[in-house]
Amino acid sequence: MKPYVSVVTPTFNRLGSLERLLEALAKQTYPPTDFEVVVVDDGSTDGTVERVRGLALPYPLRILAQPHGGPARARNLGVEQARGTLIVFLDDDVVPFPDLIAAHVAIHEVDPDVVVVGPMSPPRDWSRPAWIRWEEEKLQLQYQAMLEGQYSCTWRQFYTGNASLSRAEFLAAGGFDPEFERAEDVELGYRLAIRGARFVFDPRADVLHYPARSFESWCRTPYQYGYYDVVMHRDKGYTTMFLASQEFYDRNLLNRFAARLCVGRPILLEGAVFGLARLARAAERLGARRVAASTLSGIFNLLYWQGVCDALGGAEHVWRSVAASGAVRA
Repeated sequence: MKPYVSVVTPTFNRLGSLERLLEALAKQTYPPTDFEVVVVDDGSTDGTVERVRGLALPYPLRILAQPHGGPARARNLGVEQARGTLIVFLDDDVVPFPDLIAAHVAIHEVDPDVVVVGPMSPPRDWSRPAWIRWEEEKLQLQYQAMLEGQYSCTWRQFYTGNASLSRAEFLAAGGFDPEFERAEDVELGYRLAIRGARFVFDPRADVLHYPARSFESWCRTPYQYGYYDVVMHRDKGYTTMFLASQEFYDRNLLNRFAARLCVGRPILLEGAVFGLARLARAAERLGARRVAASTLSGIFNLLYWQGVCDALGGAEHVWRSVAASGAVRA
């Protein structure tokens, strides 16, 4: 018997992209009688609730509203109210291919306990800034590595822009931690892994991803990842900082030098990020995309380790942690 599916989508002031997602879900090959869509409005001020309530779509659609509290709280509310036995998480800035839900369901029919991660593919019909393209390229490298068997899909790839799992397993794991403003999906993925979950990457469960993010917003991402990696390690006993510290040694020599020079020194850090950002924009204008990508990697690396530094309370703690993991690695 096919499972009844609940698609859960949090949204905040993205009415246009949300409507695009809902329209794409109306074209799914999976029967509209066998799935519902639960949208959780996270305190939008753009008329999202009123507009969604007025839409006529072939599948059941519900919109829930909460005061602005972040995507973790929104997804938790959506799953709590969901009627499906299978939850498919989609972000409001994706456009699913017609067989997306069917692809997620096909794997769960074979193994109901698996956690499925689908790709978020770059569209070809829009122009995006260099930092968005950098993000896309990094994701594609991960997908290709998993497809080639270089490593398996794990909790570290549990991105809820496009993922599915059983509702019962989600609830048993305790849902998302609402204290996390970033990396709440990876944090939940870690708890699922502790419970024995098996993660599977399926390229057939595909969506197109249209992220609308300013450069300033993009810069907050690595900082928050670094900060919350420390929180997961220090407060929850996860291996996140051990893994990140070991991977520091895989960065190129220039990125490692810049991090040791600038992290914990606000004036140097601000100057380095400003200079690299100008270089990235200039390289982009000249069509030197490889140079732009390299400078953006440098910015990401610096801001990640600054997040680690602020969470740990100083640069000396950062490099002590890195040195300790390097000794284990050696």
